[in-house]
Amino acid sequence: MKLNFRDRGEGNVVILIHGLFGSLVNLSSLAKELGEMFRVVSVDLRNHGSSDHSQKMDLASMAGDISETMRFLGISEAAIVGHSLGGKVGMQMALMFPNLVTNLVVADIAPVRYSPQHNPLLDGLQHLNAMSVISRSEADDVLSEYETDRAVRAFLLKNLERDNSGQYRLRLNLSAIIENYHVTLTAAPQGGPSSCPVLFLKGQNSAYIQDKHYQEINRIFNRASVRVIDGVGHWLHIENPKVFNQLVSEFLIND
Repeated sequence: MKLNFRDRGEGNVVILIHGLFGSLVNLSSLAKELGEMFRVVSVDLRNHGSSDHSQKMDLASMAGDISETMRFLGISEAAIVGHSLGGKVGMQMALMFPNLVTNLVVADIAPVRYSPQHNPLLDGLQHLNAMSVISRSEADDVLSEYETDRAVRAFLLKNLERDNSGQYRLRLNLSAIIENYHVTLTAAPQGGPSSCPVLFLKGQNSAYIQDKHYQEINRIFNRASVRVIDGVGHWLHIENPKVFNQLVSEFLIND
C-alpha cells in the first residue's frame, strides 16, 4: 500500500512516522527543522490521514507500506523517526528491511508487547463518529468528556474533515483500529538482533519506556541508547518540541 506523504528538502532522507490517531502533520515542527538539512518524507500510516484503508493492520504490513513508499519515491535508504505506534513501525522496518534503514529514532515506546488496556480515547472517538457534528467546538465538547487535556484533544481533532453535507467526519478507519487495537497494535516488533543505531527518547512522566524494558531494548538493538526528556509525558514532541527536535537532529547528524 503506497501511503499519502509529504516530501520536502534535499539530501539524505529522513522518514517521519506519526503515532496512533495521528497524521503526517503531527511531526511538522520536526519536519520543518530537519528540512533545512535533509530530505524529509512525512507519511500517513494506513487507516490514518489521507492514506488508504484496510482492515489488516499489523506492524509487518505497516512496515511494508513504508518500504513500498520508499520504492515509489526512488529512496534506497533512509533514517526513520517514529513516535509511539510509528516508533514500533520504525523498529519493525529496521528488523525486516535492515538495508533500508540507516538509523532510527524511537519516541516513547519500547520493543515489547503491551498489556491491553481500556483506552477512553477510543470511546470518545466512537461517540464522535456516531454523531452529526457541525463544528469543531462541538466535537471538542464531546471529546472533553473523555480527555481533559486540551492539547491531546486538539491533536485528535486534526482527524476531522468536512464532508459535502457540511458535517465533520473522522478520517480515521476507526473500525480497523478498534479491531486490531488489543491484538496487533499492542504487539512487539518481531526479529533481531539488529546493529542499526537507535536512539530511544523517553518522556520523564511517561510509563511507556520503563527500566524493565532496557534489557529487551539492548537485546534487540545492540547499538541503542536512551535519552530522557524531563518534565514531559508521552506526547514529548508536542510538550517540549525544542528539546525533542534538538536531540533528534543531533543524533541524525552525528551518528
